[in-house]
Amino acid sequence: MSETTEQRNSDETAVTPEAPVTPAAASRGPLGLVGGVIKTARPRQWVKNVLVFAAPFFAFSKSTDRTGLLIDAIIAFVAFSLVASSVYLINDAIDVEADRAHPTKRNRPIAAGIVPVPVAYGAAVVFFLAGLGVSFAASWQLAVVLGVYEAVQLGYCFGLKHQPVVDLAIVGSGFLMRSIAGGVAGGIALSQWFLLVTAFGSLFMVAGKRYAEIMLFERTGAKIRSSLKKYSASYLRFVWATSAAILIMSYCLWAFEIRQTEHNSVWALISMVPFLVAVLRYAVDVDGGIAGEPEEIALKDRILQVLGATWVITLFLAFYL
Repeated sequence: MSETTEQRNSDETAVTPEAPVTPAAASRGPLGLVGGVIKTARPRQWVKNVLVFAAPFFAFSKSTDRTGLLIDAIIAFVAFSLVASSVYLINDAIDVEADRAHPTKRNRPIAAGIVPVPVAYGAAVVFFLAGLGVSFAASWQLAVVLGVYEAVQLGYCFGLKHQPVVDLAIVGSGFLMRSIAGGVAGGIALSQWFLLVTAFGSLFMVAGKRYAEIMLFERTGAKIRSSLKKYSASYLRFVWATSAAILIMSYCLWAFEIRQTEHNSVWALISMVPFLVAVLRYAVDVDGGIAGEPEEIALKDRILQVLGATWVITLFLAFYL
């Protein structure tokens, strides 16, 4: 993103990051405003929404209507992406002052003055209604899941994010709801182990992200959310280590269940190897305090991508060979 008015005049006026940012939307024109809204919607984070394809992937081999199942999964992905973007817009609008005091978040379009706060709220409503409308093309149950997701996330944005432990649970629940959305969109019964893997995998990533924020605070003194001040780095390490242990155990039990239900396929057991190594690989980033944006790690870490692809291939062989 191009530099803000505050950044262009930093040498002459010695404006600190905490100082108010002069709105720049007018000077950038309609295209700049639209670009700012799109950036605030965080399309790069839509990679998280591929979780809606998880349940359909495991049910595809036994489906009698594979085309319909795939279409429903795509609808769920689009709908969840739109609804999630509405939450990002609202969250950034609420946190505008805090973001301006942050070393990197101050460059977000709303904090930088590119997107006015009222416009952000209006765009959030449009995104939510669009996502809800799309969801009905799959099933009304998907619309219910999206409504619950939006309600929970708004509770997070308007205050629950400042409550320790509760904030971890809410952010983690977002990933779980993505998995559930893919299931209800296609009318799929979800395995209890699948839900446990998703839930504790989510908590593992969320705790790792919070740990990275604590490390950033200790290194730079950057302003952090109030709930993080009630955490210690050792506590967050405990949470993500415990989550990783339960995640691995749950996946192994799920792999044994898959083997029993899928023609005694040994590939389900082999899938445990790339899965375990991928979790340990991601834990390296968590331990180093650089897991602030899980989606960026997934997009940049080539080894992690290879492990993920290998894991998917072994599962594919377990279900379809």
